[in-house]
Amino acid sequence: MTDEHDGADPEPDSGSGTPGTSAVEGSGRHQRVEPAAPAAPPGGESVPPVRSDPPRLAPRPLERPSVDPGEADVFGRPSGVDGGFAPPRNGSSGNGRIATAVPPPAALAAAFSRSPGEGTDLQRPPTPAGPAGEPGGPAFWDDPDAPATADPWRNPASPVHLGEPAPGDEENRPTPAPGARLSVRELLFGRRVHPRALILLAVIALAVGAVGGIVGRFTADGAEGLTEPGATLTSTSESKERPPGSVADIAARVLPAVVSIEIKVGDQGGTGSGVVIDAAGYVLTNNHVVSPAAAGNGATIEAVFSNGQRVPARIVGRDPKTDLAVIKVGVANPTVAQIGSSSSLAVGDGVLAIGSPLGLAGTVTDGIVSALNRPVRLDGGGSDTNAVIDAIQTDAAINPGNSGGPLVDSTGAVVGINTAIRSLGQGEGGSIGLGFAIPIDDARRIAEALIRDGSVKHADLGVNAKSVTDGTTDGAQVQNVVAGGAAAAAGIVEGDVILTVGERAIAGADELVVAVRELAPGQSVPIEIVRDGRPLTVTAVLASD
Repeated sequence: MTDEHDGADPEPDSGSGTPGTSAVEGSGRHQRVEPAAPAAPPGGESVPPVRSDPPRLAPRPLERPSVDPGEADVFGRPSGVDGGFAPPRNGSSGNGRIATAVPPPAALAAAFSRSPGEGTDLQRPPTPAGPAGEPGGPAFWDDPDAPATADPWRNPASPVHLGEPAPGDEENRPTPAPGARLSVRELLFGRRVHPRALILLAVIALAVGAVGGIVGRFTADGAEGLTEPGATLTSTSESKERPPGSVADIAARVLPAVVSIEIKVGDQGGTGSGVVIDAAGYVLTNNHVVSPAAAGNGATIEAVFSNGQRVPARIVGRDPKTDLAVIKVGVANPTVAQIGSSSSLAVGDGVLAIGSPLGLAGTVTDGIVSALNRPVRLDGGGSDTNAVIDAIQTDAAINPGNSGGPLVDSTGAVVGINTAIRSLGQGEGGSIGLGFAIPIDDARRIAEALIRDGSVKHADLGVNAKSVTDGTTDGAQVQNVVAGGAAAAAGIVEGDVILTVGERAIAGADELVVAVRELAPGQSVPIEIVRDGRPLTVTAVLASD
């Protein structure tokens, strides 16, 4: 910027501190000053400008905050120390610096330090250019005659490998030849072994032989003491008591009346059990035991008695609805089992199961009556058996093959016919303490009918039912009613829940079946039902199946 004037001296602007300069542009820390144009002299002649160094502004003072005394105590240098904290190098005095490296132990310093009076610089090898340790020689990494890359010991990138072992005196040492062996003569008379050593060896040999002889003598004497020629055992009298009513007594009386039944159908066969119930040779067993031989396909049935006698048998009659059958054997004066009464049994009474489980004839197991009147639906196992029995439950071991054998009480009387087992596995399984027998009261009635007529007629109500419960009362709900049957004539309809038949309470569909079959065809029986929540009692005259 320039000012025009008429030759008078220019007046400085307000705010400019230097005459002859223009106003200062800008403000702040850095300012730019432009020189004013010189005034033209009178007459219009130009005058060359006079150059002068521009004035420089001094820097603004630095603002240094005061140091906190606590931080100065922690991070400041110790008193009297002006240098850094790095350890001194090349043997310098350190100039006031603090040495942080711990001096090496005296043993290491003596082993790895320079010899006394030696001042050779390890960074420069001795060269002809100067004395050892003096400057002047080239550093080993700059030596053109022996560059570092040519020396694997100096080249950091040189691979590491194991060299050959250093040669020693062992390689030149000759292998010693084996020494000469001593003969017996040299050993005894050649004075090669001290006489004391020979005496000691002889004493040791004699001692070993003496000890071995003594041990052998005592061993032989002990072996001879274990045997006694002509020894005999003292005979004893019989001490086992078998009073009447014991298990052994009952088994001895019942076993002769129990037979093992063997069925053969072609190349296949099966076994079961049976009990002689009449002197004419009638044997009571299960239907599923003899049903494979009932088809007339050349099958044979044999009864094997406890004394080993084998006799052929023929089927007298079968009842698939109760799983009972009667066969007959031609034996004169057979042992007949005593028939008892199942109605007199109580839970906890002792019982024995006798039969041929797994083909083992004459097997006896004992237990107790664990439950009575247990409705059990039987699995036919491939036979035509379709039965629900009012079973006696026992914990006497019963296994496949026991079927048809007797369950006897503590007097030896037959109270049931072993029929079924309960198992945890699929198919045939072993006894788990749950066996079931048909009560002899029911079996006797069926057996008498089979012996007389060869078949049995059962009472029939004419309904199909399922088990139901309302949480407090159990019953059998009628699903359908057979037209013209006893239930239809009595007024029973579908949906009715039967609670009792006669004097027996009905807890389910299986119990309804056994309750009706215990009665005779044509018998009139009261039946309690519930219809639409209302209790009713009807009277039904049972028909025959």
